[in-house]
Amino acid sequence: MEYKYILYEEKDEIGLLTLNRPEKRNALGREAEEEIIRCLEDAAQRHQVKVIILRARGDVFCAGHDRTEILNRPVSEIRRLFHTSFKMMYLIRTVPQCIIAQVQGVAMAGGCHLVAACDLVTAGEEKAKFGMTGLIYSYNCSTPTVAVSRAIPQKKCMEMLMTARLFSAREAMEFHLVNKVFPDDQLEEMTFAWAKEIAQGSKYAIYMAKQVFYAQVEMTEWQAYQYAKEMMALAAVSPNAIEGFTAFIEKRMPKWDESTVF
Repeated sequence: MEYKYILYEEKDEIGLLTLNRPEKRNALGREAEEEIIRCLEDAAQRHQVKVIILRARGDVFCAGHDRTEILNRPVSEIRRLFHTSFKMMYLIRTVPQCIIAQVQGVAMAGGCHLVAACDLVTAGEEKAKFGMTGLIYSYNCSTPTVAVSRAIPQKKCMEMLMTARLFSAREAMEFHLVNKVFPDDQLEEMTFAWAKEIAQGSKYAIYMAKQVFYAQVEMTEWQAYQYAKEMMALAAVSPNAIEGFTAFIEKRMPKWDESTVF
C-alpha cells in the first residue's frame, strides 16, 4: 500500500509505522491521519505482526495538528479534522496489536495525544520532550486531555495544560506517560528489542490483554470483576491457553496456533 505522509514496513513480526513529514515537524493533518487509519486497519485485518512501533523521521516526533488546517477554517471543517483524529486515536486502542510509541524528539499538543493513545511508550533520554502546549496559542488541548488524563495523574495533566511547558523523558517517566527511557543513539535498537520480547506471546494473548485492559479500566470495580471473570473463563478454553498451560506442565516451549487469533 502506497502512502504520502507515512512509511510502513514489517520485520520479524513487528510493524514499523513512521510519520514522514519532517519538513512539517510531522504535523497531523487530516490526510495524514487518514493514511494512519488505513495502515492500521490493514495491519489489523492481515494480522501478520504482533507489535507495531509508531515512530517519526526528523528531529520532532510530532508537533500536533497542522495549524493551517485549523486557522480561518469553518467549524464544520475543523470538526471533521478532529473527528478523523478521534477515529485514529480510538483505532490505536482497538487494533489487536500492541502499539509502542518510539519518541525521538518533541511530542507536543496532538503529538502528546498520539503518544498517550499508544499502549506503551519509549523515549530518547535527551531529545524527547512532552507537552500540552495549546495555551500558548490560547487554544486548549481538549482532545489530547482525553488520552493524557487517562494515562497520568490528573494533577499532573492539569499542570501540563496550565503551564504549556515541555517535560523531559525522565520527568514523563516519573508521572507514567513513558514506560522506558533509552539513550538517544540506542532508542531504535532497544525499542525494537522490547517489541520482540512482547512478540514472544501469542497473537491471541496480546489481543486479549489489550482488549480486556481498555474495556475494564472505565468500569466500576464490580463491573470490571463481572467482565473479567467471563474473559478468564473464555480464555481458559482457547487453544493457545491450553497449549500454554500444557507446555508449562511439560517443561517445554509452547507452540502457538496463530490461526486462532480471536
